[in-house]
Amino acid sequence: MKQDIASNAKTTISVIGHTNVGKTSLLRTLLRDSYFGEVKNASATTRHVAAVQILSDDGKPLVTLHDTPGLEDASGVMDFIQDHTDGRADGVERLQTFLGAVAEHDSNLDGGFSQEAKVIKSLIDADIAIYVIDAREPVLSKYKDELAILVSSGTPILPVFNFIHQGQDNLVIWREMLSRRALHIACSFDTVAFDFDNEMQLWMHLATLSNQDPAIVQLINERRAAWQNLLESGSQMIADFLVNVASFSQKIDEKDDPAPTLSRMQNAVRQAESILHERLLTQYRFYNESVSGDLPTISGETLDIFDGDLLSRYGIRTAGGSVTGMLIGAGIDAATLGASLGLGTAIGGVLGGILPNTGAIKDKAMGVQTLSIDQATVTLIAARAQSLHHHLRHRGHASLSAITADGTTLPWQSDKLPSAIRKARAHPEYSSLSGSYDDKANLRSDLADDLAELLVAHVESLGSEVYSRVSLN
Repeated sequence: MKQDIASNAKTTISVIGHTNVGKTSLLRTLLRDSYFGEVKNASATTRHVAAVQILSDDGKPLVTLHDTPGLEDASGVMDFIQDHTDGRADGVERLQTFLGAVAEHDSNLDGGFSQEAKVIKSLIDADIAIYVIDAREPVLSKYKDELAILVSSGTPILPVFNFIHQGQDNLVIWREMLSRRALHIACSFDTVAFDFDNEMQLWMHLATLSNQDPAIVQLINERRAAWQNLLESGSQMIADFLVNVASFSQKIDEKDDPAPTLSRMQNAVRQAESILHERLLTQYRFYNESVSGDLPTISGETLDIFDGDLLSRYGIRTAGGSVTGMLIGAGIDAATLGASLGLGTAIGGVLGGILPNTGAIKDKAMGVQTLSIDQATVTLIAARAQSLHHHLRHRGHASLSAITADGTTLPWQSDKLPSAIRKARAHPEYSSLSGSYDDKANLRSDLADDLAELLVAHVESLGSEVYSRVSLN
């Protein structure tokens, strides 16, 4: 290595590649930082070398990553090296001659080459270089010249394939060309469609190239532990939310119009779901700012969880027969609800959310009716939360596409609620949806713990299907 680990200097990794292959995107994903650098679908976005450190859990620097400009004219660099440097010199000496010529504005240079000089200097100074390859691109002569420059630097190189889901046809040719240049270790890492196992493979290859640098090994171990902790803590958040909703109920006089209470309960559940989504985004470092403007938003064809069509789209079974039958059988006057809320909302409020329990003997004796969140809606919001959690575990921080909170398999059928949810429905005192979101969380903790185990298993069972659809560099 070019730096002495014993001197506490950490490994420097230079990220290099042709213009617009996704170097900054790679760094965003490795750093878990959607705001590092500038990412857009345009050439030469990065103009200068930018350095950033990855810190350990206790705040100590582990590695330094350098984002470099694109190599726009590697062929011009190779022409100068072949025509104006000593062929018997080693690769680093010839590259240093090129850097000197750029600094002195040598007349033999056909162009400025300041950008290429920045890249080559970063390459020579680095302990390791990551060479980012757009797998969609065929193997062109300019890429062969880039690799000739990289190999001549003497710096260990790790080729990394980006956009692998769109470039499968070129991978065999790329790997053959890399092996001809003695680059036998390469990995795939899509910066938008994130896969944690691929990231671990990338870091393990870098550890190999750095002779098992203790800092990189520590980073690998900490990232593995953090990833598992994210799964468990995210599932715990969702479980607490679901117990909170399932235990939510309101009592009204049996002669009262349920519409106002129904509306307040719907709004409370909507707000609670929004809080949960924001917390999940923040936990995975897709911060609140990412839910506005031209950055990711949570969206879907139908946003409102109290919409009967959304239930059917998820394949959720609802109790009872026709809508009118449900309304009348539930003891609600369809005409009254239709006039108060609009018939569409009335249908959504019953099919997608809140059912009165006028059949309870105690309620009848006391002359009240109890409104609670129905099984179908509890299942729906569970599916949406699980879908979002799964999305966030397969989303790179370079992705600018919308995050959708639907489209996953159900964690359970609505007529087979988990034991924790069934128990929660018998404990209205557990819910805090009439007050502060986190109130009474201690009362919900045992049920949430049990439910979280089920949610962890469900997210893990979903595999690595990728939902992000837009790839930007």
